[in-house]
Amino acid sequence: MRATRLTDAVAHHAEGPCWWPGWGGLRWVDMLAGDVLALDDSGAISRTHVGDVAAMIRPRVGGGAVIAVERGLALADEDWRVDPLRPLWTTDAVRMNEGGVAPDGTLYVGSMAYDQAKGAARLYRVGADLSVETALPAVTVSNGIDWSPDGTLAYYDDTATGRITVFDWTPEGGLVDGRTFADVDGNPDGLTVDAEGGVWTALFGDGRVERRSPDGTLDAVVEVGARQVTACTFGGADLDELYITTSREGLDEGEDPAAGSVFVASPGVRGKGVTPFARS
Repeated sequence: MRATRLTDAVAHHAEGPCWWPGWGGLRWVDMLAGDVLALDDSGAISRTHVGDVAAMIRPRVGGGAVIAVERGLALADEDWRVDPLRPLWTTDAVRMNEGGVAPDGTLYVGSMAYDQAKGAARLYRVGADLSVETALPAVTVSNGIDWSPDGTLAYYDDTATGRITVFDWTPEGGLVDGRTFADVDGNPDGLTVDAEGGVWTALFGDGRVERRSPDGTLDAVVEVGARQVTACTFGGADLDELYITTSREGLDEGEDPAAGSVFVASPGVRGKGVTPFARS
């Protein structure tokens, strides 16, 4: 299966795609530009600057969005006025990265060191009251996280490990009993889980997205026309389109011309839809 190029190379480091009907469709970030991008029905793309970094975006139950910025979070209202919250750390050596929302509406969002120092990052759990706790300490490049359709399992990528980890999950206990779901031939980046429990993982540097069935078997591959594939999400009116972001970070001018574009594929399964962050 091969993805179709949906946009021009509109981003330097596109990441964190999220489809939400309340927004009218697809949003994603140009991470190191600190911008949120939006695609409307006409194909036009708008861009909103939110800070030095925009690492991920998810809807909130009361409208607007929660956005991971360089050293913490920001809340955007429905008019995209952005209110940065108190930073979670002071060092400029670490920035926020990917995240997702658990079935109970809590936000899981992780960090990474700019130099990707081993164990320098964390995965945080953020409650509706904006309380913050460490869900996983000493990770390296905290990346995609999503939950099984029944909400009992969480799949997670710490890119440096080269594997997808699966945890048992409950609202009371959080992430427990982490074990290898699958070893990956490449660099696992963002991920999403479909309505059948299949786990779709973007492989940075390898120009593809892979699907694994709930037992961990590789059963589908989407070829992408840019090497640095960063993340994927399901969207469209029937949640049957897989949107894929790519990056041109570190590439020379003219190298891999489609890098920084968004791609789309129709993989024959549907997504679960996004759970909004419980903050009103």
